[in-house]
Amino acid sequence: MESFRPFSMKSFIKLFLPALALCSCSWFDDSPEKGASGPADSVPHDMIVLGDKLEDPYSVDNVIEAVSVLYPTRAGRIDIRPTDLYVRFLPRTEDEYNRLESLGLLLIDHPIDYEVVREGDYYHDPSLDEDSITWQYAVVKPDFEFPEGIRHEVLDQCYISDHDPATRAGDIDWAAVEREAFRLTGNAGLLQPEVRGASEPAKPSGRLCIVDERHGDEPEGIAGVRVSCNTFVKFAHAYTDPQGYYSMDKEFATELRYRIVFQNEKGFGIGLNKILVPASSSTMGKAGPEGVSITVDRNSDRRLFTRSVVNNAAYDYYESCASRDHRILPPPANTRIWIFQALEACSTPMFQQGVFIDDTAVGQFLGEYSKYVKMFLPDITLGVKGVDEYSTLYAGTVHELAHASHFSQVGKEYWNRYVEYVLTSFVESGGRMYGVGSGTGAGHCEVGEMWGYYVQNRLYKERYGEDKTTFGTSYWFHPHVLLYLDERGLDRSGIFKALQPEVTSKNALQEKLGSLYPEYGVIINQAFDRYDD
Repeated sequence: MESFRPFSMKSFIKLFLPALALCSCSWFDDSPEKGASGPADSVPHDMIVLGDKLEDPYSVDNVIEAVSVLYPTRAGRIDIRPTDLYVRFLPRTEDEYNRLESLGLLLIDHPIDYEVVREGDYYHDPSLDEDSITWQYAVVKPDFEFPEGIRHEVLDQCYISDHDPATRAGDIDWAAVEREAFRLTGNAGLLQPEVRGASEPAKPSGRLCIVDERHGDEPEGIAGVRVSCNTFVKFAHAYTDPQGYYSMDKEFATELRYRIVFQNEKGFGIGLNKILVPASSSTMGKAGPEGVSITVDRNSDRRLFTRSVVNNAAYDYYESCASRDHRILPPPANTRIWIFQALEACSTPMFQQGVFIDDTAVGQFLGEYSKYVKMFLPDITLGVKGVDEYSTLYAGTVHELAHASHFSQVGKEYWNRYVEYVLTSFVESGGRMYGVGSGTGAGHCEVGEMWGYYVQNRLYKERYGEDKTTFGTSYWFHPHVLLYLDERGLDRSGIFKALQPEVTSKNALQEKLGSLYPEYGVIINQAFDRYDD
C-alpha cells in the first residue's frame, strides 16, 4: 500500500475551487463617468520584481559617517546607538505568522533595501517553495524579544533620529544628517528638491475615495483600510477614517512607496492576489512625503475597484452589527474574504473556521494537514465576473456577511450540514442553485438563505432607498417572511436571536420566533401562513 505523501497546496487549491463554486449563492441574478487619473487607473498586480541591493542610509555606520562629514570636530563625541533592527522572519505556519502580528509587527513580504524594478501586489522569495510562507521583513526595537521557535535573522542595525529621545536636545540638524546619509549611500535621487538649501519634511496625509453612482453625488471614503509608506527601514502607517482620510505621525523628506493594505481595522481581510498573502495590497507607487490621494470608480483599475467596494460594504456591515437599534453578532474574528475575478458565484463556506475540514471525511483524509488547509482557505468567496456596479457588489457582500454572522451563532456542526446540502443538491438537481428543497440539510439551507436574502434586501434598501425587495424571492425558500415581520416591527436583531442551532427548518424558525415574541404571535403566524408552500 502506497504511503500518504504531502500534497502541493497549490494543487489542492485548484481541486478545491470547484467546491467553492458549488457551495454558493447566486445573489446578482435578480438584482436590480470616467475613471480617476493617477494611481487608480494603473495598478500592477503581479509579483514585485526586485533589482539591485541598495545601501541603507539608516544603518548605524552610514549615519555615523554622515555626522562625521557635517560635524567633523564633534563626530567622536556623539553617541549613536541602534534605535531599530532590520530583521526578517520565516514563519512556517499561520499560527507562527499570527504570533508575529500579535506582537504589533508590521510585516512586509519583500526586502526593503532593494531597488523595485516593477511594483506589484506581492513577493515570494525564489529560494523558497511556492507553497510555503515567504520571508517576512520588519523593523523592531533593539530590546525586542524574538519569539521562541520562529526562525529569524538580523539584517542590519539602524539609526532613525525620530526614534531617539536624545535628538530632541542639542544642536545637531538630524534632518541634514539624514540627507547626507542618502547622498553618501548613492540614494540622493530619492531626496526631495531642496529649497534654500533644505527640503521641508512633511507628514504624509491624504484621502482615498470611491464613487458609487447610485448613492449621492460626492465620492465617499474608502473606510478603515491601512495606508503604509516607507523609505528603506523608516515606516509609517495609518488607517483611513470613515470618510477615507488618513494622516501619518512621522515626517519624511524623501520619495516614499505607498500601499493600501486591505486588512481592515474592523477585523476582516480581503484577498486574493496570492494564496499565501493574508490580505491583498494595492500599490500606489512612489510619491513625495506630502501623501497620496486617489479617487476610484468603476472605470478605474478593476481589482482596486472591487476590493474597495467589498471593503466598504463589509465596513458598513460591521457597523450595522454594532448598531444600537439592530445589534447582531458580527462574523468571526479575522474573517477572510477572497475575491475571484473569473468566477460568478459566491459562497460562505467558513473554511478557515474548520467547516467541512474538521469533523468530516475531508478532515479525516487531510489528517495533520488540516491546519495548513485552514491557513490558506477563505471564509467568504465573492465571484465578481461581469459585475461592474457598486450597488450589485455591495448587495452580494452583505449577503455573504449575513451568513457569516449566522455561523457565529450556530457553529461548525450546523454549517457542515448546510455546506454538505448545497454541494450534494447542486449535483443531484443537475446544477440547480440551492437544489429543490429536499434531502438532508435542506432546512439548514432554508433558514440560512431566508436570513441571508432578508439582510441583503434590508441593507440594500437602507443604502439606496429603493422599495423593491427582489433579492432571493424567486427561490423555494421565502425571505419574504422575514421582510414581512421586519415591516411590522420585528427587526433583524430580534429575528437574529431566533437563529439558534436547533432552528433547522422554516417551521422551527416560526416556533422559535413565536416563543421569543408572543406579543407578535398573530403577525408571525400571518407571515408564515402567507408564504406557506
